[in-house]
Formats: sequence, C-alpha cells, structure tokens
Amino acid sequence: MKVSVIIPIYKVEAYAERCARSLMEQSFPDMEFIFVDDGSPDGSAGIIKRVCSEYSREVRFLVHPENKGLPAARNTGLQASTGEWILNVDSDDWLEPTMVEHLLSAAVKADADLAYCDYYLDFGGSRRRLDNPSFPDGVTMVREGYFAGTAKFNVWNKLVRASLFDGISFPEGHAMGEDMTMIPVTARAGRVVHVPEALYHWFKLNPGAYSNSFSEKNLEDVLFNVKRTLESLAEKSFSEKDIAFFKLNVKLPFLMSGSKEQFRLWKEWFPEADKYIADNHFLPLRTRLVQLCAAHGLFFLVRLYVFAVDKVFYGIHRLFS
Repeated sequence: MKVSVIIPIYKVEAYAERCARSLMEQSFPDMEFIFVDDGSPDGSAGIIKRVCSEYSREVRFLVHPENKGLPAARNTGLQASTGEWILNVDSDDWLEPTMVEHLLSAAVKADADLAYCDYYLDFGGSRRRLDNPSFPDGVTMVREGYFAGTAKFNVWNKLVRASLFDGISFPEGHAMGEDMTMIPVTARAGRVVHVPEALYHWFKLNPGAYSNSFSEKNLEDVLFNVKRTLESLAEKSFSEKDIAFFKLNVKLPFLMSGSKEQFRLWKEWFPEADKYIADNHFLPLRTRLVQLCAAHGLFFLVRLYVFAVDKVFYGIHRLFS
C-alpha cells in the first residue's frame, strides 16, 4: 500500500535539510517522495537532493523552469503520483518519524478514506500544540469542523485516499486560500479518523505574518477560492447557516490584527453571514462575542481583546517557553 508524498520546493534553503531528513526517516517503508522544484532561485533543491542521496528511498524530482506558485506545484505532484494514498508536505515544515505509519495504520483499521492528526505550531524558539476534534465522516468534518471553525482545512496533516482527488485540483494562480481545496476533498470521504498525536510541525517564523499579508491580490484569491469551494459543494446538503459559519471564519482573521483597514474589510465581506454569529455554538463564547462586537461597530472592544491575547496571554507564553 504505497503512500505518495508531494513536497513543493521554493525558497526554503534554511529549512530544506530538516524537512528532507524527516521524510527520509519515516518509519513506513512503502513511500514515494515527489519533490517539485517550483523554479526556486536558491539552493533548496540541491540541499534536498544531497540529503535524499544518503537514503535508499523512492525519490523523484520534478522541475518547473519558472515559478508557477504553490497550487501548480501541488498539481504537478498529484499528476505524477502513483500511490493509493496522498500526503502533502510543505518544505519548511517537518514530520515526526512515525507520522505516515500511524496515519495509515489508523485509516486501514477504521476503513477510512482520510486520516488526520494534531500538530505543532512552531515559532523557532517555542511551540504550541494544536489539537483537533474527532468526526465520524467527511461531510460532518466539513460542517462541524471546517465551516464551524473547530478544525483547519490545512493540506499537510491529512493522509488522503488518492481517489478523493479525482477531478479536483488546486487553484493555479490563486495561492491565498488554496488549502480550501481540502474542503471538497474531505466532503467526498466516507469515514474519517483522527489520530490524537501531534505528528506534524508547522513552522511559522513570524506568527503575526498572516494578519499582515493581505495584499489586493491575496484578497482576490481568497474570494476566488471561497466561491470555487462553495460551487464545488453545490450538490452536498449544506444549509445557509453552515455556509454562513464558513464565511464568518474566512473573515475572522481580519479582526485579529487591530488594523482599522482590516476592520473595514470585515464589515464589507459577507455581511449576510453576520446574523448567524450567535448561532455558532461550536466556537468558544469569547470568539462569538468578538464577532458580535464587530458586527455592532464596537471595534475598540475588538482591539482591546486582540491586545490582551497578543501582548498578555502570548507574551506570558513566550516568556516561559
């Protein structure tokens, strides 16, 4: 039972060796590793090739002569894959040695189409473990996880039966929000299984970068991917409330920056969803209260909350980490 691991490469010279070794040293034997050099201008690919040459593993290197973006690199890897299972990995992250073995074992035991694990958010000098709830099937995982905001649709902590990707590709040219592709993929899954171990390390050199990265193109990409995702789910039984929860979670990061401009964007995006804020009992009360404050224009309270979380809570966490 082969697992295909797809790893795009672009400007990860400082982290490439750590990622490659964590892949080569996986405890599960039957794997193919498909590295896609997406026109990277640095020495990332050379470092990975050197590391891989030290191991007896099935490795392929594919090259984009010019940078096409992360979604295109993932698609190139998918098209070349031959395994029954797919795992996507980002090349500045790394895996625990038993990740693939534990995910596949759980999937086979449960007769599942998708297995997912918990993960660490690594900041370089400290880390925070992020746990996931369990769901019985793919549609429930989308509704009560991705849409409700209790689970992330990250591509890299999920081992997926390859057939779930049939007819589905990543949105080339629209990188921001490209991981929403996992929503229709997950919706196709019958049974899903949660492995309650933190097996993946998501490396975030700057934990505040996400809230500061919304260029005009980024915003266009997110809207494109929201529309694309909802269109792909048209035949599924998701209610207006389910979709509203999704829209609220898409725009929630706008409230986490303290920026007046991003507060404005929060008000402008998906106002039809705001009436459902109080109904999302899957989220903590404090998150709903922050959104309700925003809906009523009380942004000074939102800003106070953001300050308390970032400067006080995470400040103490960083001090003692």
